[in-house]
Amino acid sequence: MVLTAVGQFCATNNIYSNATVVCDLIQRASAMGAKCLFLPEASDYIAGSSAESLELVRSPQAREFVERIQEAVRQLPKNKSVEVSVGIHEIANTVCVDHDKQRLKNVLLWIDSNGEVKKSYQKVHLFDVDVPNGPILRESLTVEPGTEIVPPIDTAIGKVGLAICYDIRFPEMAMRLRSLGAQVLAFPSAFTVRTGMAHWEVLARARAIDNQCYVIMPGLVGKHDLEGKRQSWGHSIIVDPWGTILAQAPDTDAEPRIIVADIDHSVTKKVRENMPLWEQRRPDVFGYQV
Repeated sequence: MVLTAVGQFCATNNIYSNATVVCDLIQRASAMGAKCLFLPEASDYIAGSSAESLELVRSPQAREFVERIQEAVRQLPKNKSVEVSVGIHEIANTVCVDHDKQRLKNVLLWIDSNGEVKKSYQKVHLFDVDVPNGPILRESLTVEPGTEIVPPIDTAIGKVGLAICYDIRFPEMAMRLRSLGAQVLAFPSAFTVRTGMAHWEVLARARAIDNQCYVIMPGLVGKHDLEGKRQSWGHSIIVDPWGTILAQAPDTDAEPRIIVADIDHSVTKKVRENMPLWEQRRPDVFGYQV
């Protein structure tokens, strides 16, 4: 068994402050004996507008955000090392759909225990939703979609498949990651309150059960601006391959916090042997192989 940690906090448009919180969460995860720390989507910042987001991603603080995480990892004692998964923004080479400003990339980085960026995944499915009596979000207007699934990476807690937030609603992506060898599926997120209330736990447990993998969903939480125009669900969660919730963050406040659980692949092995879904799939009937 290997202990893993999930960090939850409320990102704002202050990149320096967000980095300070993240570095503290890294130290806390290390002190608890965790070997990996999963942080939410858009941990670097939540902007109030597309113009502000573009300004922030171009700022020196955006580059320093990742550098500070790398340095925080490198400063940990070797016997307390931690690998870090963190969601950030990057500048894209393409322009927005409705104007000539550059688009952004919604990216998940895997930073190894030496502080090196081992893998990068660009979000494939973009969140375009008009929530009744809620926010209207059109991620595709300003964000460039990714074009490939990244093969699962070897980590201290096993082979981890990388995805981001809205990707969880497309089960074929999780299934593809499982077929490529994933034992753990990561979905760092910034769910809206309305969709989180309805679907957060259901989706986490469904993807775990469908794919017989651990599912780890770190979520941003709370109001990201003084007016409360943007608010995230939180409830960061760790689910085992049988669909059991091992740990979940409370929603009492938006304070930075850590949840932990043991990743035990003897459980994964037992679940897959007792119910051999991958041997029983019928690509001959459905016409495609995930």
